[in-house]
Amino acid sequence: MRVLAGDIGGTKVDLGLFDGPALVEHQRYQSRDFTDLETICAGFLSAAGGATPAAAAFGIAGPIVGGRVQTTNLPWLIEQSSMARRLGCPVALVNDLESTAHGIPFLRPEEVVTLNAGAEVPRASRAILAAGTGLGEGYMVFDAKQDRYEPRASEGGHSDFAARTPEEIELQAKLTGKFGHVSVERVVSGMGIVEILEYLASTGRHRAPRELRDALSGRGPQGQVDAAAVIGRAAIERSHPICIETMRMFVSAYGAEAGNLALKVMALGGVYIGGGIAPKILPLMTAGLFMESFIDKGRFRALMLRMPVRLILNEHASLLGAAAVARGLAESR
Repeated sequence: MRVLAGDIGGTKVDLGLFDGPALVEHQRYQSRDFTDLETICAGFLSAAGGATPAAAAFGIAGPIVGGRVQTTNLPWLIEQSSMARRLGCPVALVNDLESTAHGIPFLRPEEVVTLNAGAEVPRASRAILAAGTGLGEGYMVFDAKQDRYEPRASEGGHSDFAARTPEEIELQAKLTGKFGHVSVERVVSGMGIVEILEYLASTGRHRAPRELRDALSGRGPQGQVDAAAVIGRAAIERSHPICIETMRMFVSAYGAEAGNLALKVMALGGVYIGGGIAPKILPLMTAGLFMESFIDKGRFRALMLRMPVRLILNEHASLLGAAAVARGLAESR
């Protein structure tokens, strides 16, 4: 029984054909090269032999209401009924953090890094958040009847950014002038990394060297276009002080927001960090600053220390989860 699974983000679209739990075909597309998801799926299935899958499921970055979603960082309207007609099979649309959560049981031990061992409380709530092009957030509650965790969607990444330091207050003021509403996603995301660097450059306290500016604009010798990745690599290599400071602010804000979400859902069952950024800056995530900001909750510091915090290394976690949703949909039919 083959199913189609998709992970739909603001930058890329990952599609996979699964035979049971095994990934047999996979392709990555640049989201902005296409005007809709249906066209991408049709081309993928055609290249994979043209067979109709038993079911399909897509983890999508955006709020899904009534079987449809207007993607947050793409000009796409995706409708479950339209996708089902085009693909000729049952289709499920789920939030991308839900699909990532569904993928957690399929991760191998080496695909998860523990940032804080904590003291996990069985069946307690879990939190999950993932910084990539944007910031996704969700949580998991234990279903005793089914004896498993059930993911729940959230758009917490679009709640207000809470500045905690003089630097962050300055950054927030700059972003308020630029955007009006400053969500957490404006800071804790790939685009947030770029905003932080631009803020630091505007203060005059940090200078962006010519070669860095060229790399960020795509004029460098490697033709770089992923500005956040350029900044992250430079911070790890310690080649540009402004990048080191940018990523320090980013990691600190990321840890603080992870702690905020953990408090809101009382995540004594654990906190999972997904998304494409964290694995690429693993040395920065494991250096201690992320957890320092996570536990810095005043009187609740001791409670935060009890919460296990784990970082997902497998970039296909959302795709694995979407495949599990598709298999469940096919079996129910």
